[in-house]
Amino acid sequence: MSVSSPEIGRSIVAAGIATNCHDVGSGRPVLLIHGSGPGVTAWANWRLVLPELAKSCRVVAPDMVGFGYTERPAGIAYGLDAWVEHAIGVLDALGIEQTDLVGNSFGGAIALALAIRHPQRVRRLVLMGSVGVPFAITPELDAAWGYQPSLAAMRSLLDIFAWDRSLVTDELAELRYQASIRPGFQESFAAMFPAPRQRWVDAMASAEADIRAIAHKTLLIHGRDDRVIPLANSLTLNQWIDDSQLHVFGRCGHWVQIEHSAEFNRLVAGFLAD
Repeated sequence: MSVSSPEIGRSIVAAGIATNCHDVGSGRPVLLIHGSGPGVTAWANWRLVLPELAKSCRVVAPDMVGFGYTERPAGIAYGLDAWVEHAIGVLDALGIEQTDLVGNSFGGAIALALAIRHPQRVRRLVLMGSVGVPFAITPELDAAWGYQPSLAAMRSLLDIFAWDRSLVTDELAELRYQASIRPGFQESFAAMFPAPRQRWVDAMASAEADIRAIAHKTLLIHGRDDRVIPLANSLTLNQWIDDSQLHVFGRCGHWVQIEHSAEFNRLVAGFLAD
């Protein structure tokens, strides 16, 4: 793919890792951490969010280590420690002392852990369809993490992710399938979540006492019809995080930021501006 691809932003060195990072807009910073679907990039996850939040914020969206166009260091141990360290490295590389933080799914677990471990680096927290609390892995998440590249497998996964099947076009399936077979993508993805996969759900969870101690103002967002990450996760987080509010979108699967992009952008922008 040519360097003119919208998926490629600026290159920075974060925690010693050459990192593909989108850095747009100006004002109060907000760091967006993407999910873990096969072939995902920050741009694929946040393409409908970046231009809208950039109207009022400085929006930073990196490809997390192991994903997208960020370097894949030999011998790296993928896990919560590495991803939190990488996210902090992004902030350090850009000279950002404190940021608002938005985490999607897998990225929610990273955002949650970052807020717990480095509370002074976070102003406000947004968690969407978030991992990070104990739950029994869904068959759908197991299928996503166990993805083996084929067009049919990608089409099947996209059907799981979206409530609105009209979003799952042949063109989207082809784009995401091609993304998943770029050099290095599937190799690092397969190394992250080998079976049995319940252990990776457990490894991404933060301790209940640590979550209950979070003092940040927190916005929780979830699709009511999410088959990948259960709505119960966000109900739990709403119970455990004292200063939190929960917004549930009906007729919505795991892609609130895509299926209800206008409402998602208004909700998040308003929460961060308040």
